[in-house]
Amino acid sequence: MAVEFNGGVVIGADSRTTTGSYVANRVTDKLTPVTERIFCCRSGSAADTQAIADIVKYHLNFHSIEMEEPVLVKTAANLFREMCYGYRDQLSAGIICAGWDKLNGGQVYSIPLGGMCIRQPFTIGGSGSTYIYGHCDATYKSGMSKEECFNFVKTAVALAMSRDGSSGGIIRMAGIDETGVERRVILGNELPTFYEG
Repeated sequence: MAVEFNGGVVIGADSRTTTGSYVANRVTDKLTPVTERIFCCRSGSAADTQAIADIVKYHLNFHSIEMEEPVLVKTAANLFREMCYGYRDQLSAGIICAGWDKLNGGQVYSIPLGGMCIRQPFTIGGSGSTYIYGHCDATYKSGMSKEECFNFVKTAVALAMSRDGSSGGIIRMAGIDETGVERRVILGNELPTFYEG
């Protein structure tokens, strides 16, 4: 998931990669940097999303050199949209593109299966997201601070992990703003706990 705050964004994800019911990797880093201040969160086929992220990163690097300035978040999101839409029948890829640029500050774009692209104040994706729409809608409020966003992301991802068998492991988060990227990790023994009847 990703959420905007005044001056930046906070992104977060679990770390479980599954192959059917088999856990192939329990400490995957699903937060992928595509530029210094733009990240994507990946869900769907790990191979597909890794390939898309690599291709977008390659194109953004050239674009940055040609323009002689850092890339806009909107540009990165539209490149993801082009890839996801152009290959929508061959790929299984849900992408959240989030980051900071000097023109528009912190931005969050959702590029779900099929290749639509929409900017949102917060967005969620992946198999665990189906369990937490109500929580996120009820908890989100505009104008949250960076720390409130970190707590919002931590709780929401932990709730998804507690219900979804394909989600789990640890929580990786990143705060992205003008000053740079602040990464945080919530280990298994530090995860928030919830009622389990």
